[in-house]
Amino acid sequence: MDYGIKIWGNYDYLIEDGKVVINEGNRPALIDIVKDVREQGFKGPVLFRFPHIMKKHVNALFNKFNKYIKDYEYGGTFYSVFPLKVNQYPNFVTYLMKQTKGKRYGLEAGSKPELIIAMSYVNEGTPIVVNGFKDKEMISLGFISAKMGQNITLTIEGLNELETILEVAKEMGEPYPNIGLRIKLHSSGIGIWAKSGGINSKFGLTSVELVEALKLLKDSKMIDYLTMIHFHIGSQISEISPVKKALREAGNIYAELYKMGAKSLKRIDIGGGLAVEYSQHKLQHSINYTLDEYASDVVFLLKMIANNKNVPEPDIFIEAGRFVAASHAVLIVPVLELFSQEYNEQKLCLKEVNPPLIEELYELYNTINEKNAIEYLHDSLDHMESLLTLFDLGYIDLIDRSNTEVLVHLIIRKAINFLKNKNLSELRDIQDMIQERYLLNFSIFQSLPDYWGLGQTFPVMPLDKLDITPTRSASLWDITCDSDGEIAFDSTKPLFLHDVDLKKEDYFLGFFLVGAYQETLGMEHNLFTHPTEFVVTFDEEGNYVLNDVIEAQNILDILDDLDYDVKDIERRLKQRIEDSELIPDDEKKEVIGSLYLVLSENSYLKTVAGSRN
Repeated sequence: MDYGIKIWGNYDYLIEDGKVVINEGNRPALIDIVKDVREQGFKGPVLFRFPHIMKKHVNALFNKFNKYIKDYEYGGTFYSVFPLKVNQYPNFVTYLMKQTKGKRYGLEAGSKPELIIAMSYVNEGTPIVVNGFKDKEMISLGFISAKMGQNITLTIEGLNELETILEVAKEMGEPYPNIGLRIKLHSSGIGIWAKSGGINSKFGLTSVELVEALKLLKDSKMIDYLTMIHFHIGSQISEISPVKKALREAGNIYAELYKMGAKSLKRIDIGGGLAVEYSQHKLQHSINYTLDEYASDVVFLLKMIANNKNVPEPDIFIEAGRFVAASHAVLIVPVLELFSQEYNEQKLCLKEVNPPLIEELYELYNTINEKNAIEYLHDSLDHMESLLTLFDLGYIDLIDRSNTEVLVHLIIRKAINFLKNKNLSELRDIQDMIQERYLLNFSIFQSLPDYWGLGQTFPVMPLDKLDITPTRSASLWDITCDSDGEIAFDSTKPLFLHDVDLKKEDYFLGFFLVGAYQETLGMEHNLFTHPTEFVVTFDEEGNYVLNDVIEAQNILDILDDLDYDVKDIERRLKQRIEDSELIPDDEKKEVIGSLYLVLSENSYLKTVAGSRN
């Protein structure tokens, strides 16, 4: 089973010899890299970053747009900036800048800290675009950037920001940053991020405000610094038609502003929204267009509008953050427990005389075979419902109830084993009713917040055993103390995993395409923090190299982030141990040492009864 890797994998990840491999260098298996880091003592969830995938996706952007610029004899130039809100983590940003040297690839910032990151790490000569609401201090940072010789554009979200720019220009003098105008389009995107565009969107200038902005710039003799217009109609735009509609509207606004005297206006920033294919299933694709179609439509439409309006063809800026970042990161999560495995024959406590329904269950268990598996499975589920009702009414005892649960789970396992080579849809009909619960050593709230908050799905699959048919319909549970920390089995998007004995072997799941937004939006629910991360590069011989490990925060660091006085916590705990009459004096030092060992570890689980993880 390939878990749809040919749909979402984009040849970044492949399956070879039953394992997920990285399509780079000597094609190492992810499971082998995981075993490597675990032998070094790193337990719990880990995040792997692959810089070569960042580079591949940036190259794809430039190759496609430059192809159509050449094919259509387009007069403008292609640029791209990465919006830092998508992933601000240093092991992403610094490697992205290394991988894109020599390209017209810069950074976009939407806050003061992001602007400081952009000013510090952007490659020389590449653009910085500043979006979002700004105060005088943030605008002053833009002027400082210009004085550093950087190619920076401050995009205006409201007329008050333009007035502040004019004020700071008088105070700080030349050189000035470039000025952009964010336009409020009537067009909007689709899906859960559609409100990013449209006439009622949070950002941008109306037509009336655009005319007023142009007048302010002319009156202040700053019109020559207006170089860009910008729009954004939403993230993860699944269809191409809203993009084309927005381009027509924005292209005409650009042409009109140019004709009204903005002769330095030469750039259109079309924002983000270039979608990523997250689906693992053939009939449920996330997008209905390709990068090739997207680039062709953008270049063709802007050329057509510019030619029809008799204005220069503008440079094209794009902020395709999700497209660049999503694929580069993989979250690897150990499975701690399969809940049904507590039910085995050794747990049966049959009496000399058992209730008739339990005797029938035992008979079903002993006589089930491939021919009667479905019938016996249904019978066992009916018997369980009846026996649980009898327990509620007081007619059977706790031992009988325990035997009921054990026998039904044993029947389920036998039935699935008999049916594993049957048609998958037949197996799915059964397992839609009966899911195995896999306990995973991670937090959905920390590492997959878009699943919890928006219902965004991510490709998930085992790292190995891919040459063995998986037989268990899987519900995934995280270790947070929250019922929302679950990815439930969905028969329309089924996930099947293997029935493994965790006392004998490890089993790891990989969550893919998690490099966009998940880290920056992750929350420390139950105080589970960012997993330990590694950057994986390849040497000249094609061997993988682990770089720049950042360990998950330990417990004291987590509490320090919450503004607890960790020294006070340590003092209080130590004093309470020393004052305890329950601990012998000669053992108190050892107990304090054990406590400090725990405080120096991260909050993820090291082991669970019955598990080797």
